[in-house]
Amino acid sequence: MESNKQWKEEGCSRSRITALIVDDDAMIRKIHKTMLERLFNMDAKTVNDGKEAVDLHRCGANFDIIFMDKEMPIMDGHEATKELRGMGVKSLIVGITTRTDGKDAEDFLGAGSNYCFEKPLDRTKVEQVLQDHPNFTT
Repeated sequence: MESNKQWKEEGCSRSRITALIVDDDAMIRKIHKTMLERLFNMDAKTVNDGKEAVDLHRCGANFDIIFMDKEMPIMDGHEATKELRGMGVKSLIVGITTRTDGKDAEDFLGAGSNYCFEKPLDRTKVEQVLQDHPNFTT
């Protein structure tokens, strides 16, 4: 099933939301990318760690939503989130973690993330993010 939802931006409709998936696990990147593209018709890109996400934005890339893993080599998710917010990145940032003790959520939200969910990312979690965003309509 594909979503019939669209972005509305300044009076124009855009058929695809752009998403960046930041995760060091190749299988998770593939699963999340496939889900976002097939279920939500998103234009999804992937990178391996937080530093790559930051570097991509420094080079002028921009995404509507960033799905950010917590534990990664080189630069972890909450550090990358803090860096992106410090650069003025306005994208929705969704922290994703394997820990259930609340510490990662605290770190992500404190760094400027809009959401933090436990892995795996699923349809319900993505729908929650999209429903809460003012530019996303059915």
